[in-house]
Amino acid sequence: MTNSTTTPTFSPYQKFVIAILAITQFTIVLDFMVLNPLLPFISKDMSITPKQFSWVVSAYAFSAGAAGLLSSFIADRFDRKRLFVVFYIGFIVGTLFCGLASTYHQLLAARTVAGIFGGVMGSTAAAIITDVFAFEQRGRVMGFFQMAFASSQVLGLPIGLALANEWGWNSTFLAIVGICIPILLAIVFLLRPIDSHLSLKRSSSAGVHMARVATDRRYLQVFLATTLLATGGFMLMPFGAAFAVGNLGLTMEQLPFIYFVTGLCSMAAGPLVGKLADRLGAYKVFVVGSLTTIISVLIYTNLGITPVWAVTLLSAVMMSAVGSRMITASALTSAVPDPADRGAFMGINSSVAQVSGGIAAAVAGMIVVERADGFLENYPLLGIVVAAAMFITGVQLYFVNRAVRERRKKVVEGNVEITK
Repeated sequence: MTNSTTTPTFSPYQKFVIAILAITQFTIVLDFMVLNPLLPFISKDMSITPKQFSWVVSAYAFSAGAAGLLSSFIADRFDRKRLFVVFYIGFIVGTLFCGLASTYHQLLAARTVAGIFGGVMGSTAAAIITDVFAFEQRGRVMGFFQMAFASSQVLGLPIGLALANEWGWNSTFLAIVGICIPILLAIVFLLRPIDSHLSLKRSSSAGVHMARVATDRRYLQVFLATTLLATGGFMLMPFGAAFAVGNLGLTMEQLPFIYFVTGLCSMAAGPLVGKLADRLGAYKVFVVGSLTTIISVLIYTNLGITPVWAVTLLSAVMMSAVGSRMITASALTSAVPDPADRGAFMGINSSVAQVSGGIAAAVAGMIVVERADGFLENYPLLGIVVAAAMFITGVQLYFVNRAVRERRKKVVEGNVEITK
């Protein structure tokens, strides 16, 4: 096993894979995240309530969860590149429908289509990363991969809000479709087939294979941790813009600046967190990120009227810490599945994350109440729920980390090298 202080370099092709996966993830994350700051525009245009909007968010999550579960049946039986292309085409179509939606139910249906395909992209990309990169490289890879979240704030959200202000919220989704087309062509013509897993021994039946992965004790530990890992984002993000305007006293014109600075800080933190995870251990960095997130969430959700500089500073710290949790958790859990199980494992894990996130968004919509003046009540309670979920997740990942360390130690003692 490679020494923990050694950081293998990336080949030119590996750098291309990182770039194309990060850019693809950027479009998917932007499609998901841009919906939240567009809430004031959509609410005015369609006259929907916070509870209805939470179901728009949940529709994406639930459909992504169902798709992830179904994809786990076939994920290890096809070239991962082919699946990636098919899912991305479906995602583009779903985003196009969002841009063409004119009623609440049309938007709900469009988000469902986008979730079916977009939600599976993340698990497929994670399987590709695990196939192409050694364990000692994955912290850095995940650091760059998760930069998609930050870059969507730096570039996507301000531009999306500007488009919404100028030509309506629908134009934002149509612009995303325009960005996706050349990316799709690059994937089709430049990404190599990823099919080494097809030669590995597995159950003859797809159903038996998926059932075995779904019930494996090692994997169940990860699925349990994933259940709460994404809760914070799904509970807080849908109402982030509305909270900033209704509770913190900010204006819609100030939001792009906050998103820009916050995203810029998260972009800078991503690669650094990845390097630290590869050198110090993913779980150690995860714990630091979790504690930072919990403290910042509890402060943020209890704020009243606040100057824009203070909101920007706290948001930058909070989102950078959230990103560090995702980077380190992804790097850690990538070491759990066997090579022949990676696609099914990632599909089920993605499904668990999306469904639990959808439930979290729906619960958040029940907790938060919007007054006539736009003020959101019960947001501090939401912060407590999120903080508790993050603490429990840290405890769960402790056991996952211990199992990974013990397994890698046993394999090395048996003179078998782990590189993937």
